[in-house]
This record gives sequence, C-alpha cells and structure tokens, in this order.
Amino acid sequence: MALPRMRLCWFINYLVPGWNVPWSGNTGADWMNGDFFVDMARSLDRAGFDAMMLEDGVHLSDAYGGDFQATLKHTVAGPKQDPLPLIPVLAAATKRLGFIATMNSTFYQPFLLARLVTTLDHLTGGRVGWNVVTGTSDQAAQNFGMDQLPDHDERYLIAEEMVEVVKKLWSSWDRDAVVLDRVNGVFVDHTRVHPIDHHGRFFDVRGPLNALPPIQDLPPIFQAGGSPTGREFAARSADVIVSSAKGIAEMKDYRREIRRRAELNRRDPDEVKILFMISPFLEETDAVARRRRAERRAVTDHHAERRLLMMSDSVDFKHFPLDRPFPDHVDSTNGSQSILESFRKWAGDLPLREAACRDEFEALPLAGTPATVADQMQHAYEEVGGDGFLIFAGGGGMITRRYIDQVCEGLVPELRRRGLVWDRVPDLPLNQRLRIDDVA
Repeated sequence: MALPRMRLCWFINYLVPGWNVPWSGNTGADWMNGDFFVDMARSLDRAGFDAMMLEDGVHLSDAYGGDFQATLKHTVAGPKQDPLPLIPVLAAATKRLGFIATMNSTFYQPFLLARLVTTLDHLTGGRVGWNVVTGTSDQAAQNFGMDQLPDHDERYLIAEEMVEVVKKLWSSWDRDAVVLDRVNGVFVDHTRVHPIDHHGRFFDVRGPLNALPPIQDLPPIFQAGGSPTGREFAARSADVIVSSAKGIAEMKDYRREIRRRAELNRRDPDEVKILFMISPFLEETDAVARRRRAERRAVTDHHAERRLLMMSDSVDFKHFPLDRPFPDHVDSTNGSQSILESFRKWAGDLPLREAACRDEFEALPLAGTPATVADQMQHAYEEVGGDGFLIFAGGGGMITRRYIDQVCEGLVPELRRRGLVWDRVPDLPLNQRLRIDDVA
C-alpha cells in the first residue's frame, strides 16, 4: 500500500540568518525588517511546504561562561525579534503555507494565548498552529517574575491543562453564533456563546472568549516530545510531533512508541504526524556536497563553542575541558532532558570538542545532489512508515537565500517527481491539510 504524501515543514528563528557565510548578501544588516523571511515564505509556498514553524525564546543566556559574549557572538539566541507579528506579514505574501507559532505554556496565560491564536487564524485565513513549549531556562523564567522554572514534569502538567483550557475557549462560541440579524439588530446570538468555568490545578478561567472562534475550529497543536513525560504529553495532545531521533532504527522506534501511546490514549494514531529533523547539504555533485558537509562539521573550538552554548541553559559546558569526554557528574537537568541525554549518548567516549562538532539535531546525515538526497529521504520514509521531515538551519549552518532555493527548486521538485509530496497542494485550512493523505 502506498504511503501518504510526505509532510514538509521548515523550522526558523526570527533572528539573524546567514550573515558571514558565502551567498549571505546583506542579511546581517537588514534581516530585522522581515523581507528575508517574506522571500523565504514565498519560496516555501511555491514549493508546496505545509508550514513554517517559528521558534521563539524570551531571554539572552549567560549560562555559558557567565556572560552574554558567546550567545551574542554566535547569534544563537539573540538578537531575536518576536515572531508573532511577523506571521500576518508572511501570510499576506503567500496562499497556502501554514505558520506554526511557538508560545510557552509556562509564561502565557490560556485566555491571552487562545485569543491571540484565534486572531492570527483569522488574519491568515485558517493557516496558523500552536507549537507548545514548556521552557528550558530559569533565566527565561526570571523575565516573568519567577525565581526558577517549575520542575520538568510539572511543566508538562501545566502544558496539558493549558491545552485543555485553550481548546475549551476556542469552542466557547457555537459555529452559528454570529447571526447578523439586520431586521432585529442582533449581531451575535448570546445563547450560543458559553462560559467555560474551568477550575483546575493550575488555571481558573471563566470564559468565554471575547473574540470569534478560530476558522479551523481547533488549530493544530505541534510539540517536540523527547523525554518520556514529553512523549506522553505529545501523544495525548499534539497533532504534529517534532523528533530529533537519529538514524532509521531510532526513528522507527520513536514512531512506534508514539503511535502506541496515542492508541492507549484512545486516539487514532494516523492522525498524529511525526516530523523528523533534517538539514540536507545540496550541491550539483555528491562529492561537493559531502565536502561541504565535512567542512561544516570540522572540529574547531569555534564550532564546538557554538554547539555547546546551545545546550548550556542548565549546564555550563564552558567549565569542562574540551579534550576530555562528556563529564560523568552531569546526570540531570531541569531544562531539556531529551537534548542532554541525546548528546550524552552521541558523545560516548569522544572528546567534548569532537562530540560537539559532530552532534546535530538531525535524523539523517543527508548530503548530495537533489536526486541523491531524495533517494535517502525516500528510503528512510518508506522504512519508517512516515510521516515527514522538518528542515532546520541551512545545510548545517545558517540559512541563506541560495540554500532555500537549493531545497525549494532542487530537492522538492525531485521529491515531487517521485510522487512523495503534493503535486497539487490542497486549498484547505491547515488542520485539514495535515490530516488528509491525498487529494481526490
């Protein structure tokens, strides 16, 4: 039996794209006006991508070495603009592309978030989703009046109740509540708008929304479930799950586990889509692509520093010798447990410098011509059984317009020729498009 169409999304940060790499142009000076991302959205829309997933973070970290030097030097977490106002701008420049807004369930209040998402849903014509994150840094919490984040597992309990409340608020208006009765001068039938009267462990929300319900009824929920607690939350609540599983065997195990958990939670596992993270290197020949990948993975202190500071929210990796293996005494974190554990497993007995340079959040080490990379993606897709891929970064580095073209004008047409992606992108709200397998 043929597999459903491969889902394709792209993960971006509203921060500095490639600025000191070949083909980066002047993006370092003008990225903040949004033009780069508008151009990117148009390219993804033409190529038939399902969505852009817009990451967000709300702090500048000095966890690596005790100051902001490395964070700002490498532009890993700043300067960063708020991505939510960018979404309507991107939507106005595109026709079908979806936009997944990252909002933190530890910092947002459910009424504010539900109202913001439904507003974005109307401004985009039913093309927005919510990426649920729970936070990984006490420093971010300190920007919201907290001394530290709640414990890891408690953050997921908060997130689960938050999703429940937000969905109640989205459903607090009946679909036929707006009657536009000109004769009697009644715009909304008040009997079709209902308080939710939610009283839970973490939230008390009266409702209803004072905004129209979303076009999509329930916009899709995205989540990156890595730890056991995160996987269970994702299997219960998410429509699309992002995974950093490495290699086909681990990808198959992850997908099998999520589908099993979904069934245990009385969900149809086919309605839970899993996207595996990739960052393919694409060139005119396989040899050039492999060389570029090797260059980007070269073991240098500069590269190691950039990778290690990305994992230093709860652990300061600057204090550990780069020529020694992963330290044994780092056995837990209140931040991203799955990322730390994945790095520990990947590092093994390698010196920390080498492990950091070789480790990436990618499922497959893709490099070659569009045909070669399409071969590798097709093989993995068929072996794993679905559901799709989330592209991030730009060939192991920062995004450039050239890299976007390599993917959208080179790789995606090759996937389309094989019948793996949409030939005709369905003109449907995002939540419906993510659920269907093909177009009649």
